[in-house]
Amino acid sequence: MVGVSGGSGIPYAVDVLRALHGLKVDGQPIETHLVVSSGAKRVMSAEGGPQLADLTQFATHVHEDRDLAASVASGSYRTDGMLVIPCSAGTLAKIAHGFADNLLSRAAHVTLKERRPLVLVLREDPLPRPTLQNMLAAHDAGATVMTASPGFYHSPKDVDELLHFVTARVLDQFGLDAPGFKRWREDDEE
Repeated sequence: MVGVSGGSGIPYAVDVLRALHGLKVDGQPIETHLVVSSGAKRVMSAEGGPQLADLTQFATHVHEDRDLAASVASGSYRTDGMLVIPCSAGTLAKIAHGFADNLLSRAAHVTLKERRPLVLVLREDPLPRPTLQNMLAAHDAGATVMTASPGFYHSPKDVDELLHFVTARVLDQFGLDAPGFKRWREDDEE
């Protein structure tokens, strides 16, 4: 399950979905359910970068954020976890405090209550006290809170390599390997 909320950073979501689209587990392709918030749609329009079609082309299932009767709104619908990338401060606050007024926040709530992995990737700076408190509340509820903070030890040559670094670190949280990701000192062990 991948949720995209209204934080700047939609290219991160595209890169994650692209990577998931090409991965297989036990020989089977990974099934992805995508929910894009209305805030994310506004950000896409304002930033002029990736658009909705850039996200949906890599998803197996696409759900409307207002559809609280979607399969992923129920704990009885099994998923391997959920990722929210980017996760806006508003979506973080909803998740941290159990406010499930749309499908994205409801699916995150279900993920927590069923004790499945929930990864929230914030792309926001600076972080004011309420956001820091919400990050801690989400962590204490069982979520993994990350920031979209690319590393540079792999000598990235372009923006795509910076995006892919974050994708690889996010997929690590689900025990998945991002194709083409070079880990720290990986060549030293060969």
